Amino acid sequence: MRRIARGDSGALGELYDRFGRPAYSLARRICADDGLAEDVVQEAFLAFWKDPSRYDAAKGRFGTWLLTLVHHKSVDAVRRESAIRRRTVPAAEDGEEWSAPPGPGADEDAIGSLVAGQVRDALGRLPVEQRQVLALAYYGGYTQREVAALTGVPLGTVKSRMFTGIARLRSLLGPVVGEFAGGLS
Repeated sequence: MRRIARGDSGALGELYDRFGRPAYSLARRICADDGLAEDVVQEAFLAFWKDPSRYDAAKGRFGTWLLTLVHHKSVDAVRRESAIRRRTVPAAEDGEEWSAPPGPGADEDAIGSLVAGQVRDALGRLPVEQRQVLALAYYGGYTQREVAALTGVPLGTVKSRMFTGIARLRSLLGPVVGEFAGGLS
């Protein structure tokens, strides 16, 4: 990290060699387009190159931080592409207007947002080790074996951290899920 802060492009190449493949794999799963995934990974590494102070070692491992950045940039790219497609969809040939298929109502969106906020808060209350493996598995889409390889932790430890983390989330979110479950029926 210090070498990158000094502008050593060789250090960036070493980081890319180490994290480029998992970053691309994550971006590809989210974007479902090779070119868009490549652009996202390039943006993530470029963002770190331009401002290495964005990474705070006290908050977790670099790999986790980078994959979170790739995840956010991937979602942004998918949203951006979707917005472009919506604006450029041609009118129907029979003269009728195209309309989006019906989806969840505003009330369900609002409840979903509240629950998502509660989940984020609950995740923030977990120990870093549990939060890291859960984020990689559920947000990053990695298998437990891949999480073990990314974090350098034995597979059994990853499994026990996930089990304990999920149990803790269940106890933290039990009242929240029960409160909103009635509103979603």
